Amino acid sequence: MRVFLTGATGFIGSRIIPELIAAGHQITGLARSDISAKILEALGAEVYRGTLDNPESLRNGAARADAVIHTAFDHDFTNFVANCEKDRRVIRILGDALKGSDRPLLITSGVGMGDAGEGQPATEQVFKPENINPRVASELEGARLLEEGVDVRVVRLPQVHDTRRQGLISSWVEIARQKGAVAYVDEGANRWSAAHVSDVAKLYVLVLNKGEKGKRYHAVAEEGVPARAIALAVSERLSLPLVSLTSEDAAAYFGWFALFSEMDLIASSAWTQSQLGWKPVGPGLIDDLANMRVE
Repeated sequence: MRVFLTGATGFIGSRIIPELIAAGHQITGLARSDISAKILEALGAEVYRGTLDNPESLRNGAARADAVIHTAFDHDFTNFVANCEKDRRVIRILGDALKGSDRPLLITSGVGMGDAGEGQPATEQVFKPENINPRVASELEGARLLEEGVDVRVVRLPQVHDTRRQGLISSWVEIARQKGAVAYVDEGANRWSAAHVSDVAKLYVLVLNKGEKGKRYHAVAEEGVPARAIALAVSERLSLPLVSLTSEDAAAYFGWFALFSEMDLIASSAWTQSQLGWKPVGPGLIDDLANMRVE
């Protein structure tokens, strides 16, 4: 199968390519620069030039493919709302290119979209269109394409990590470096679901090969790692003091990240594992934080 992969040189996409090749697929990867093109060639992928800022430039790449995996996202969280809208436009273009066929489109979302708001882990069966998180735009567009006959499948991500990057927690680490202390809010009892990037890459391939039209899949290895445990691991690795803040003080310390600092981002992947036989085996979040690279 010829797969068109966006975000192909990114943190997750670059790990998906060898998994796809091992499964017998051919990959055309999106590149926006000469450097990205060289990386793709080294990974064994064909190069397709385009950019998220010009979604129309992606149409031909999708049209020529047997399947599309969309992992690209602009991670400038200071412009989060605008970037979620950009993602919606990209999904529309990719989906339009696949209309009238049974070629699958795998889109990426966050596990928070499966939160029922009852204090239980987010699940694959839950989706609330009225979710206040701007990332809901991606799944809303996917749902519209599904109604138009496109084979849309959703992969929802927790905090995806290795020793170099840890999802949103990487921003938490950077703030700690700048402030000279690692902070959490109140008792740090809120939790973050997580998965190692190698396990996440394998799941995308399973969703491509064995997934079903209209289904949502959770790339979750750990349902909930307490915020204090995360902060403690960062504190010990960076040799910085550990401090607890009140909710009132969190905004001044965290800035834009304050929105996430108290969220309880727990999620389950029990259904995904039972449906696809996915068994995450990579290192846990705390292990990766304890061994994270310190420049």
